[in-house]
Amino acid sequence: MSNGNQTPATPLQHAGGKTRQLQGHQRELAELIENAIHHQDGKIEPIKGLHFNRLSSPVNAAHAVSVPCFCVIAQGSKEIFLGDKRFLYDPSHYLLISAKLPTVGCVLEASEERPYLSLRLELEPAVVSSVMMEAARAAPQSRADVKAVNVSGLDADLLDAVVRLARLVNAPAEAPFLAPLITREIVYRLWMGELGDRLRYIAASSGYTPFIIQAIKRLHQDFDQPLRIGTIAHEVGMSVSGFHHQFKAVTAMSPLQFQKRLRLQEARRLMLGEGLDAASAGYRVGYQDASHFNREYKDLFGLPPMRDVERLRETAQVNRVLRAE
Repeated sequence: MSNGNQTPATPLQHAGGKTRQLQGHQRELAELIENAIHHQDGKIEPIKGLHFNRLSSPVNAAHAVSVPCFCVIAQGSKEIFLGDKRFLYDPSHYLLISAKLPTVGCVLEASEERPYLSLRLELEPAVVSSVMMEAARAAPQSRADVKAVNVSGLDADLLDAVVRLARLVNAPAEAPFLAPLITREIVYRLWMGELGDRLRYIAASSGYTPFIIQAIKRLHQDFDQPLRIGTIAHEVGMSVSGFHHQFKAVTAMSPLQFQKRLRLQEARRLMLGEGLDAASAGYRVGYQDASHFNREYKDLFGLPPMRDVERLRETAQVNRVLRAE
């Protein structure tokens, strides 16, 4: 006859339960993304600020300008390059980007049988600031590492909130009310996690970060203008050497490298989206010398401008045909 007492779970049993919970969440998230995107490659935004992505083959060197966001992979793996820094993540890790930065992404694991499936949640500064202020008493310790991109282990509680947010895609009547609440929970769990201090970048509330964020905004606005480091450093109240050091600590690039990537990515967009030729696109983004533009474009993207654009268009056409089939 039982005396009603239960043997407490051992640490090993507890860890095993957490692992099974995490795996269950990963499987459900993969299914939610697959169903929402109708088992076809592509990207959708089913809820404002929430993006799903599916790819059935690896992708090499996809250039983009990131926004502050939280990224989770349900299936597959990916690496992100910020300058010369590499960040690898998979279903066991999340990616946090806390500033608007030019990045290069490579999807490493993806196939027809097991497509790459991911979720990206944009992080609004007002929401981040609000959560940080309300949770101020429990704020994590400030860390010396100030990179605006990083990867950390994904725990079951954080992934549980992500899955609950993804489920709202199938509950459109509830989504407007519950999505903001679950988003705040996700931000809170990020704030309390290993990379919580990175959220300060988004809220721009500590250290040199506000000044670097201000400089990044200035570079985005005036990327086609000659770069005057002394002027920008003066505007943000820093010495030129101090500005260089702090800018590279946050972005993993010098201001000149940062501006160059912004220019070349915008030129690529102009050629693809607006049909500009290489010379016109280069001039629009601030290059006065066509050969200089062509050389730097090839260094970044691997091909001369027009050959690169032709390749991208051919790839897009093949993908459209495959989706139609």
